[in-house]
Amino acid sequence: MSRHVAIVTDSTAYLPPGAMERHGITAVPLTVVLGDQALEEGTEISTRSLAQALQKRRPVTTSRPSPEEFAAVYREVAASGASGIVSLHLSAELSGTYDAAVLAARQAPVPVRVVDTQMVAMALGFCALEAAATAEAGGTMDEAVAAAEKRASTTSAYFYVDTLDYLRRGGRIGTAQALLGSALAVKPLLQLAGGRIELLEKVRTASKAIARLEEIAVERAGSGEVDIAVHHLAAPERAAVLGERLRERLPGLGEMHVSEVGAVIGAHTGPGLLGVVVSPR
Repeated sequence: MSRHVAIVTDSTAYLPPGAMERHGITAVPLTVVLGDQALEEGTEISTRSLAQALQKRRPVTTSRPSPEEFAAVYREVAASGASGIVSLHLSAELSGTYDAAVLAARQAPVPVRVVDTQMVAMALGFCALEAAATAEAGGTMDEAVAAAEKRASTTSAYFYVDTLDYLRRGGRIGTAQALLGSALAVKPLLQLAGGRIELLEKVRTASKAIARLEEIAVERAGSGEVDIAVHHLAAPERAAVLGERLRERLPGLGEMHVSEVGAVIGAHTGPGLLGVVVSPR
């Protein structure tokens, strides 16, 4: 049984199909609570079901994995031959997932390094892939952590939502910011900054907001090598168009992933979400 550094992340990384299997990455699922049902992201609830529930204004909340769930995964990964585990997770400002992983790491049968990437979605996913590539090349736990942290430090995430109501209800954005957007009838552009969701710009219409999102992504990418992810919720046409526009405009484009976010992030943003992750290599 070969000894290796294993990479664990969580279900909000939204890695491309097949990427986890190719790189041996394990994702611990978060949970969406729909009415009185607790459903695991990725296996028990579809984004279509989530979008329908949100549109009908059914109560939707989310829940972190328990420390016991993390402990079980760490044991399983160790049993598969891992000599150490690097566990990379969405921002601790947005979820208690990181804290649960830290608690579980203390009881793991092999050393575990838990990292708050301050990211989410493919901003987290690119960090996990970077760590996995380092581990596959024979890197140590410290080297895999350093690679992920370096990738996180250069990665940016920007997104548009049709309304700030979902973020306000979930406590992911300040009430004052949400009310300001509603009062002025503007379309908000947001960013991840310091692991928090912050209002970046206010634009008058959805079409102008999406055009501005494209410009911000192009400016941030520059002319160097860069990987891009375009995310959406119940807005596949918007995402496809934005993806094609960025393909045309980015000379240093490496990987491009266009995908729908999962139910956990969707529960906090609502249908109409359009996001761009810019991750220089």
